[in-house]
Amino acid sequence: MSVTIDALYIFDDHNNCVLEHVYTGRPPTAQALTASFTTRPSPRPSILQLSDLAPPVTAYSISHSNLLLVAVSSRDAQSLAFIDFLHRLVDIFEDFLGSPLIASKIEDNYEIVAQLLGEMCDGGIVCNTEPNALRENVEVSSALGKLFTHVGLPGSSPSLGPSSNFASSLRPGPAQASRPAIPWRRANVRHTSNELYVDIIETLAVIFAPSGRPISARAHGSIAFTAKISGVPDLLLTLSAPGGTSSAKSTGICRTMQIPVFHPCVRLARWKDHPGELSFVPPDGRFMLAGYETDLLPSDLNTDQPPSKNDRLFLPAVVDLRPGTGNSGSDFEARLTLNNNFPGVASNTKPGASRTSSGPIGGLSFGASSGSSSAPSLEAVMVTITFPREVRNVTELKPSRGEATFNALDKVVEWRVPTKDGATVNGVATLTGSVIGPLNANNVDDELQAVEAGKSNTMAGYYDDDTVTNQTEQYDTTSNGNNAASRKAQASKALMPRSISVSFNVKGWLPSGIKVDSLMVDVKKSKGLGDGVRPYKGVKYLTVSREGVERRVS
Repeated sequence: MSVTIDALYIFDDHNNCVLEHVYTGRPPTAQALTASFTTRPSPRPSILQLSDLAPPVTAYSISHSNLLLVAVSSRDAQSLAFIDFLHRLVDIFEDFLGSPLIASKIEDNYEIVAQLLGEMCDGGIVCNTEPNALRENVEVSSALGKLFTHVGLPGSSPSLGPSSNFASSLRPGPAQASRPAIPWRRANVRHTSNELYVDIIETLAVIFAPSGRPISARAHGSIAFTAKISGVPDLLLTLSAPGGTSSAKSTGICRTMQIPVFHPCVRLARWKDHPGELSFVPPDGRFMLAGYETDLLPSDLNTDQPPSKNDRLFLPAVVDLRPGTGNSGSDFEARLTLNNNFPGVASNTKPGASRTSSGPIGGLSFGASSGSSSAPSLEAVMVTITFPREVRNVTELKPSRGEATFNALDKVVEWRVPTKDGATVNGVATLTGSVIGPLNANNVDDELQAVEAGKSNTMAGYYDDDTVTNQTEQYDTTSNGNNAASRKAQASKALMPRSISVSFNVKGWLPSGIKVDSLMVDVKKSKGLGDGVRPYKGVKYLTVSREGVERRVS
């Protein structure tokens, strides 16, 4: 299904139209689009069907730096393609205009913006979103170049990137024959220091049931690659993952890297024939080489069976919550369990032990300091407890370790636990506190006091039989007291949090177990690298949890 963009709009935080670019068809005006958008309640979804416009269109939008970017189309198409185009558009604008992207930069550099919009999307069809290829086609003039142009001297030249020096912006443009045959890499790339860096980042998304059993556990991985190397290098990156057998080592990487996506520079035929091997000619600079998802509910690593849901999941930080404690049921207790005994790391290289050996892979700069693959480090541990909006305050916060604060605006308790000393990371830390409800919650206490005071009142004047009077008085007092206590218990329960989550970073360890086996430069296929050049190679692993490990209470 083809993707056709009718028009592109950019609005500022005051709903003023900063840019309106029409590609094809009869799209709505910016005023009509704004009027239709404002009728939708917030928060608005990224995809909206605007049937009140003529003709009806589908609007795809993203927000970035107080700007709203909207692409509209009157045809049905893949929604993700529109959203991805808008994100690429933001990256290109920041690359050419500078970061952060604000409205004044777009207005002051409209000649550059117009060229970019025409090159990236031709007649509504997305055609070129590679920064290196755009720099060869988009004319960017410096301040002095504009002055020379006004007096009749040649002053404009193809952009060599925002980091190019002043003299390079005045050089005549390269000939058509010297333009790169590879769209994602600039021609005549030169670096004084040849360096290659691989950063594998995984973001956790784990949910535990109230029983403690994991409901879902997934990691979203990204392989960021930085290439600062001259010429046109041909690289081969080999990955491995646990779960394979001796006869089929590719089984582990196929099972671990689920739903993989690759940069256009990756040769897909090589990956299909040899899973785990990424053969590519990299763009110049930092780019996203690949992305994937991983099911973290583990399986027996010596078999080819699918993962078992009953196996234990390792996490360096897990949390638990006990709401409704104390005599009044308005207290709670949070527990944080830290564990830095990462699987796959030798005991003599764990934090707190002596480390003298280098990284496990020769030629790659893993190092042996804290935060490397040989000595992972747990950092930035913070527990987050979200309370209902009816909670007025949370008092008597007593952490056994670290500091805890209550944000009255967001109704969130944030508990920060230090982990600087790696030898004392392991263990359990607790946090207790009391919840205070709204002001009208005191009515329940008043009712209880009224019931207690009513016990001394006599009802003998209403009945002749003293026995019946005493029994009825006792029944009413007990019934009212139980009802009031039940209402108070229910009110306290309604103020208790429903879940607890923990955020943390781990340097040098990935929950999926993916490792970089090797990174080689094919000298025969590479061009312009130079004889005897050995690029410096570095690899880093990072695990990130932004409230990604959550424990449900009810």
